[in-house]
Amino acid sequence: MPSFNIKPPILNHELGGLHPITQVKDFLLNLLKEVGFNEVDGPEIESEEYNFDMLNIKESHPARQMHDTFYVENKTSVLRTHTSPVQIRSMLNSSPPLAIVSAGKVYRKDDDSTHLPMFHQVEGIYVNKEVNFAQLKDLIYKIVYGIFGEEVKIRFRPSYFPFTEPSAEVDILSENGKWLEILGCGIVNPIVLENCKIDTKKFSGLAFGLGVERIAMLKYEVNDIRDFYKSNLDFLRQFK
Repeated sequence: MPSFNIKPPILNHELGGLHPITQVKDFLLNLLKEVGFNEVDGPEIESEEYNFDMLNIKESHPARQMHDTFYVENKTSVLRTHTSPVQIRSMLNSSPPLAIVSAGKVYRKDDDSTHLPMFHQVEGIYVNKEVNFAQLKDLIYKIVYGIFGEEVKIRFRPSYFPFTEPSAEVDILSENGKWLEILGCGIVNPIVLENCKIDTKKFSGLAFGLGVERIAMLKYEVNDIRDFYKSNLDFLRQFK
C-alpha cells in the first residue's frame, strides 16, 4: 500500500516590522513625552478658522490659495495643511500651563522627490508664564541631539511664520558640508494666544514643528521621499 504524506507544507512566515515613518514618528513622540509633553489628536478635515484664521494666517497668504491647499465641501473646509489646528483646539479647551504635542497626516499640493501631497508632522506647543527663546533653544537641542546624536552641528536661522514671533528655522550640518533644514520653531505670536482667550500679560509660549518624512530621509539617507510609499519590500526590510 502506498504511503502518503498528509502533513501540510511548511510555510515560510516572514515577520513584518514597523514602517520607517512610524518608527520616526513614535521616536519623536516618546522623546517629547519624556520631557513632559502630552499627546493630543484632532480631525484631518478642518475648518478654515482653525487651520488658518486662528493661527494669524491672513486671507491674502499664498498658503490659502487653491494651488497650495486641498479644499473640500464647497470650499468651506480643508484637508489640514499642518497639525497646528490640534494645538488651537487644545488651547481653547484647556488653561495654561500646558505642553502638548500632536502627530499625524497633513496635506499640501506638492509632489516631487522631496515633497508629497500627504506627509506627517509632529508639532508641539508649550504655554506658561515667562516662556522665552532660551527655553525653546534648549528644547530644540534636546530634540535634535536625540535624533542625530550630540556630535551633530546645529544652527538657527531667522525666519517668518505668521503664528510665531520671533521665528527660526533649524539646520544641521551634513557630512558633505551642506546645511540641511530640519524644523521650524518660534515664540508663539501673542495674536494666536489672544485668539484662544489666553491672557498674554501673564502667559507666553513656544512652538515647533517637524516633518517626519524629512527627518526619516536624513536619518536613513534616503534621497527620494516617494520611496517610503512604493511598497517595495526590499526597501522596507532595511528598517526592521
